[in-house]
Amino acid sequence: MVEEVTPAEVNERVSDGDVRVIDTRPPAQFERGHIPGAINVPLGELPSEVPRMEWDDTDVVCACPIGQSSKQAAMLISSYEAVDDDVLVASMAGGYEEWEFELETGTEPDA
Repeated sequence: MVEEVTPAEVNERVSDGDVRVIDTRPPAQFERGHIPGAINVPLGELPSEVPRMEWDDTDVVCACPIGQSSKQAAMLISSYEAVDDDVLVASMAGGYEEWEFELETGTEPDA
């Protein structure tokens, strides 16, 4: 079972800088507006991208349009051996449909 966090919790944790948001939507949707600091990894690319990403002890929240495919993304990430067992990997409940906070636009910043 994948843990879910509310958009309000995600917004608070983004403000505090203690969470990594993985946005699983297509790039065009991501560019139109995304959670500040989110990393765009479309769901279809996630299996090949997860091993390439740097994983530390920062909690991860996956976000999608309605909070369904983000559960699949969270399960995939949490099963990856480089992600510590004590790292929270969750799905944002309700997805972007429930997000009522500020969005960034454009492509993600260079990491």
